[in-house]
Amino acid sequence: MKATVTVMLKQGVLDPQGKAICHALNNLGFGSVEDVRAGKVFELQLAETDLTRARAQAEDMARRLLANTVIESFQVSVDA
Repeated sequence: MKATVTVMLKQGVLDPQGKAICHALNNLGFGSVEDVRAGKVFELQLAETDLTRARAQAEDMARRLLANTVIESFQVSVDA
């Protein structure tokens, strides 16, 4: 089973990487870009066959290691 964990900085947390990307895109002629938030995506291949348990495991992994929950939020999706 494949789980995808998307980690993003929480709203209100300064995102210097996103600001740099936004600036670079504007310099490349993409003037309609007003803001960019940068994040991370983790794709996990799990041996678990139960969808509920796989989601719970991926959420536990995100809370304990993949995301700094003080400044980051995460989303988990699981595909069979």
